Amino acid sequence: MAGPDDLKAGAVALQRFGVGARPGQGEAIRREARDRLLAEIAAGPVPQPQGVAFSGAAEIGQALYAFEDQERIAREAKRVAAQQAQAASPGAQSAGMQVAGAGAMSGQMEVAQAPAEVKSSSQNQAAQPAKPPPNEPALPFRTYRDEVKSRVDLALAAETGFGERLVMFWSNHFCIGATKSNICRIMAGAYEREAIRPHVFGRFEDMLIAAESHPAMLDFLDNRQSIGPNSPAGRRQRRGLNENLAREIMELHTLGVSGGYNQADVTNLARIITGWTVVGREGVLGFPGSFAFNAGLHEPGVTPLLGRSYDQPGRAQGVAALTDLARHPSTAHFIATKLVRHFVADDPPPKLVDLLAATFRQSGGDLPSVYRALIGSDEAWKAPATKVRSPQEFLLASYRATGLQPNPGQILGPLGTMGQPFWQPSGPNGYADTNAAWASAEGIKTRIDVAAGWGRQTANAVPDPRSQADDILGPILSPETKQAVARAESRPQAIALLLMSPEFQRR
Repeated sequence: MAGPDDLKAGAVALQRFGVGARPGQGEAIRREARDRLLAEIAAGPVPQPQGVAFSGAAEIGQALYAFEDQERIAREAKRVAAQQAQAASPGAQSAGMQVAGAGAMSGQMEVAQAPAEVKSSSQNQAAQPAKPPPNEPALPFRTYRDEVKSRVDLALAAETGFGERLVMFWSNHFCIGATKSNICRIMAGAYEREAIRPHVFGRFEDMLIAAESHPAMLDFLDNRQSIGPNSPAGRRQRRGLNENLAREIMELHTLGVSGGYNQADVTNLARIITGWTVVGREGVLGFPGSFAFNAGLHEPGVTPLLGRSYDQPGRAQGVAALTDLARHPSTAHFIATKLVRHFVADDPPPKLVDLLAATFRQSGGDLPSVYRALIGSDEAWKAPATKVRSPQEFLLASYRATGLQPNPGQILGPLGTMGQPFWQPSGPNGYADTNAAWASAEGIKTRIDVAAGWGRQTANAVPDPRSQADDILGPILSPETKQAVARAESRPQAIALLLMSPEFQRR
């Protein structure tokens, strides 16, 4: 039978490795915390969100191109109508008489062209997105919003949520920015569903290749614009490499900034992955919006990288290079450090990092083996609860604790206010994973305001905040927090005090 210390460790672990306790989970889940986390690893893979509008990137790409065509036609029609209105105004009539010939003919040509564009765009009716109801946002944001809602619903329904936390970790590691473009916004959820979730309990190299070849990543880091200087397209267009994706693969996704590469390696990796692109609206290379390898953009020849030469044909050259990067010792250490920093402490314990790095190397990047090493380490369980929950973690834990089933506005609003919307980091390095980013005076003040709002929203759903505090925090509930909740002037205030307590905020 588990003793008080074991139950306390279990309570800490569920916050450290999961997404927060739900009412009614109680002592049993805390007593069996380690076994439940290991069982979640063994069960794999993480589930996929349900009820999303599009099955994947290719279907989204077709709908996006159709939407953009409609937007272009609408803008052109508006421009022509404005010109006609200006020409019909009394002041324009006298001026128009002086230029009747050429000016009128030009206007007639513009009007005649618009219906032709409509006809061309409507040839593939299956690609046409449904017309949204009045006051609904445009298709890219509407799809993004619905993907976020489905993703949050999945996290709220999870038992421990270790898999969901890992999804959050890897989506931030291989991040894209939804505000970069229409493609990035509309595909942000599909990117996580296609490139991250299937590989969370798989091999790192498979996730790496899936992420770097996804249309959203290729658009976000501009590989669509990268052309081998000696490729057929490069010789014709006199355009060259874009090194953005290659640089971030090495600096942020695999080796780390101190991983032993140089600028020549970045340039050569950029050469190796030329031709990795997104199918355009014409669908010449495949289904519009999907990944394609365009041989006409690819830099030919043998290319060196980190002391090895790569002479594979076409896309296989990039796959071989990424596979070797995934298995590099620097990658093992970099990934281990980030995992320990995320789950345990801002200053990762070196012994734990070394354990995870060794497991990564010995298993060939088998991620379940790395997670089992993390969960099996007493050091990971006994470390003080010093990590402050990020805004996304705070939101999920709060909604789980109060039982609120949020609508999209109750997700997007608070996360925007606290500075961590889903899939919208300010740069390719993702959201910061340290307390300094989230525990500033301004950040805490914002959380207090958000927690007060949640207290008002959930007051009727939480009849007794005192018992809720016992239920959610269990053995880590401090006498000070228990007293503060009990003495609150109102039920909303009591809920806000629970959510802002040190035990709830730290994991």
